Amino acid sequence: MAMELTVGMISYGLAAAAYAGLAVRLYGRVAGDARNLALVAACLGSLAWAVICATSLPYLPRWPLEAVRNLLWFVFVLSVLRGSLDERTQQLAKRLNWAVIAVFGGVIAAQLVVSLYRPAHTWPLIGLVAGPAGYVIQVLIGLVLLEQLFRNTHAEQRWGVKFLCLGLAGIYVTDFYMYSEALLFRGLDRSTYEVRGFVAASMALLIGISWSRNPEWELTVSLSRRMLLQSATLLAAGSYLLLMAAAGYYIRFFGGDWGGVLQAFFLFAAVVSLLAALFSGTIRAYVKVFVSKHFFTYRYDYREEWLRFTRALSEGEPGVHLRERSIRAIAELVESPGGNLWLRDEHDQFVPSARWNMVEILANEPASSSLCRFLEERQWVVDVQEYKRSPAHYVELSALPDWLEALNQPRLIIPLILHERMIGFVVLAEFRSQLSLNWEVNDLLKTAARQAAGFLAQLEAAQALLVSRQFESFNRMSAFVVHDLKNVVAQLSLMLKNAARHKHNPAFQDDMLETVGHAIDKMNRLLMQLRKGAQSIDKPELTELSDIILKVVADKSEAAPQPAVLICKKGLVVHADNERLQRVVGHLVQNAVEATPPTGEVSVCLDQLGNHARIEVSDTGKGMSSQFIRERLFRPFETTKSMGMGIGTYESREYIRQLGGNIDVRSEEGKGTTFVVTLPLAQAAI
Repeated sequence: MAMELTVGMISYGLAAAAYAGLAVRLYGRVAGDARNLALVAACLGSLAWAVICATSLPYLPRWPLEAVRNLLWFVFVLSVLRGSLDERTQQLAKRLNWAVIAVFGGVIAAQLVVSLYRPAHTWPLIGLVAGPAGYVIQVLIGLVLLEQLFRNTHAEQRWGVKFLCLGLAGIYVTDFYMYSEALLFRGLDRSTYEVRGFVAASMALLIGISWSRNPEWELTVSLSRRMLLQSATLLAAGSYLLLMAAAGYYIRFFGGDWGGVLQAFFLFAAVVSLLAALFSGTIRAYVKVFVSKHFFTYRYDYREEWLRFTRALSEGEPGVHLRERSIRAIAELVESPGGNLWLRDEHDQFVPSARWNMVEILANEPASSSLCRFLEERQWVVDVQEYKRSPAHYVELSALPDWLEALNQPRLIIPLILHERMIGFVVLAEFRSQLSLNWEVNDLLKTAARQAAGFLAQLEAAQALLVSRQFESFNRMSAFVVHDLKNVVAQLSLMLKNAARHKHNPAFQDDMLETVGHAIDKMNRLLMQLRKGAQSIDKPELTELSDIILKVVADKSEAAPQPAVLICKKGLVVHADNERLQRVVGHLVQNAVEATPPTGEVSVCLDQLGNHARIEVSDTGKGMSSQFIRERLFRPFETTKSMGMGIGTYESREYIRQLGGNIDVRSEEGKGTTFVVTLPLAQAAI
């Protein structure tokens, strides 16, 4: 009777043909090349698996053969990884190969037992390993291996393994879907099972493309410390959970009536213990030291450490937090749980500035002490334990300070050197794990301390600059106040000078009282300005510009030459503090009068230009050069007057700019000057 042709037979038949062709194509490259030999073995394993799945012969166990196929592909991927590593790491990869073979040997044996004798109900652990759960674990291992191969291959060489990773990943993803569904619904889906052959056949083409691109499988693989640490942690956690699951099964099997309860409690305790171990800083430190010691020539992955260190210093809030972050960043290099920081002050005393997970010490350390001199001159990292055991190693260090004993197990004293000068030092607590302080650790700590010193010095400079700017702001405000006081004194002096002639004149007496009242108001405002700052006393209001100009010109009525007024447009209103704006216009008019001979002319004109008011103050005085206007006119404390302060013009322009306007200047030496003030009009005036 002829065998009926099914979709599964066609599917797996195509897969068998694809892997047979790939194995034949690779056969000539096997001699002397372990990686191509492993690839041919994996192709032959896939060929045998596909043939059995296509024929479904009852006397050939297909499930153990699928585990064999997975094992052969894992060995091939590991051989590609191993061939691109250094000699020491190759030995470790070789041991990993044998470990994988041993584990899969146990899995295959369990599947053979299940296929032949069906003992799953008697021995539940064997049923667990040989069932869908075991295949899901195999698939996950394969995906992890592929991810590590692709991620740790240099970017410029990934084109050589890209299709290999895609091909095997396609097979594993399909298997993961099928076995996860079987685990969930207690049975295989026939359609998914049959489509696996088509997937395997198409993925064989991708693997062949990858081989044609890189037939020798020559790659540069960088074994990442983080990857190895994570993989070791994952492997240990997975092995632990498998052992606990096995123990749980046997507790349930032999526990009688209490078996289920005991199993649940045991598994709960096992998971809690695992989580406690994973979150333990001490255990992480031990694992990190173990991996660095046995897997790598150097203890540190300098790229990772430096990125982490720089990120720790540069991220977060500025200020005092930077000092704490500096302690923590240095401490984490050696797995220290805490530390204290001392910084140098202006009196050459090293004062406690910050601490992290350590007791607070308030003792200062003078720069002239034996410890500070030794740290600054030798720039060594002082190992407190080594000093206590062998003080002869630190000949120039006569004694450690007494306050050091008050700290909780101090271990290292690290100088912070900047431009060959020590700006501080860090004291670290005892390490979480056993760490050998060799030249590599010392060099890393000294280099990291120099970088931290640069950040801390920058912080100190920024704080000093902030204080300096605060004083500068106060001094500038004081200069403005003095300038205004000078004007008040000038008014009172002029009034006193005229009092000898006009003191019996009732009109002069009224003017004198009014002037004294204005002077008192202005001085009160100046006192308030000193207390609160200039911005807090401004009272913007709708201000009529023509009134201000007429008031300023009236105050200069006795000046020579007397200013002329031309109001081209009345009713122009702006938002401004009346007194400050009057002071600006008065300053410009006063400068024009002082720069013009008595026979000259000074004029003030008010007009409207679009949405802006335009005030022109012109004179026929001596004028200014373009260089003077560009370099000195609006610069504070620059003046040509013997009694002037050089801040009136600067203050005037700054206030006009605060209002949204500007001051422009046109001048020619020997002919005169024109100041043009433009101000945005209030909406009511537009």
